[in-house]
Amino acid sequence: MAVLPRSSYYDKHYRQTAALIRARQPFLIKNIITGTAIFGLVISIYAYTIKAVSQDDFSDVPIPDAPAQPPHTPNAGVNRPVSAAVLNK
Repeated sequence: MAVLPRSSYYDKHYRQTAALIRARQPFLIKNIITGTAIFGLVISIYAYTIKAVSQDDFSDVPIPDAPAQPPHTPNAGVNRPVSAAVLNK
């Protein structure tokens, strides 16, 4: 059984140690600002897309008629069970 290598940043229960918290602290504000900017960008793109799509008006687009049905041909392409009399010939 393979054991995960231990990192000095995690204890034996894989919780953060004080060293990891100190190492991450200088980047906390930058990461929050970056995450907020990415989240804002995604929300603004979503809002713009919904607004642009809701403005579409398809009333001037003609709706085509239903496709013409081919003439009905009896016995063409019908899966009929083969009778035992036909098989015995």
